[in-house]
Amino acid sequence: MVLTQIYEVSDPVEASAISSIGVDHVGVLVGDGQFPREQALGAAERIAAAIVPPAKFTALFLTNDVNLIKAWARKLRPHIVHLGAAPELLIPPQVLNLKAALAGPLIMRSIPVSGAASIELAKTYDGIADFLLLDSYQPSDRQIGALGITHDWSISRRIVESVHVPAILAGGLGPENVADAIRQVHPVGVDSKTKTDRSGSHAKDLELVRRFHDAAQVVDRATGVASQNG
Repeated sequence: MVLTQIYEVSDPVEASAISSIGVDHVGVLVGDGQFPREQALGAAERIAAAIVPPAKFTALFLTNDVNLIKAWARKLRPHIVHLGAAPELLIPPQVLNLKAALAGPLIMRSIPVSGAASIELAKTYDGIADFLLLDSYQPSDRQIGALGITHDWSISRRIVESVHVPAILAGGLGPENVADAIRQVHPVGVDSKTKTDRSGSHAKDLELVRRFHDAAQVVDRATGVASQNG
């Protein structure tokens, strides 16, 4: 089955409802206010506590402040620490040191998909990251993703085929295109933020979340064929 991941969950009610739908990774943007919509420590703790197992709490850090990431990860104790800083701001040796220091949560690293160089970048995280998040990117941004646009899926497919790290596909995915994305890229999972938001809001539309999750379950990621149960 294809993993599903939903960002940015912003309150306990959303967290409970989304995890009850069957979403595998419930993503919360956390931080000290450097980036818009970051959840403060106390708020993040309350959201995480509302997640219904077996769904897993994913803490997304857009900052490259390694000390902050360490301190907050130790307090929040997420299943997954997701690192979303621009590639040059947080490099593989730093991520390896962070993983060793935390010695607990899985590490997910966002990879900007913007050209053939993205494939080589992804390879540098083999043996370091536990997941790669393949996302759209604007070179001027300090962070990767949350643009609401798709990228060249053929490059993401080449990344999936070139690395040993499980890859989750992101970037403009919603209920209408997620099945096609799985067929073309064959990722281990799919991620949605903007295309499962309520119109004009960053709050989640639970019906869109449900449709996204259900559409992803219909397609076998290895074959690209709709399952008989779909």
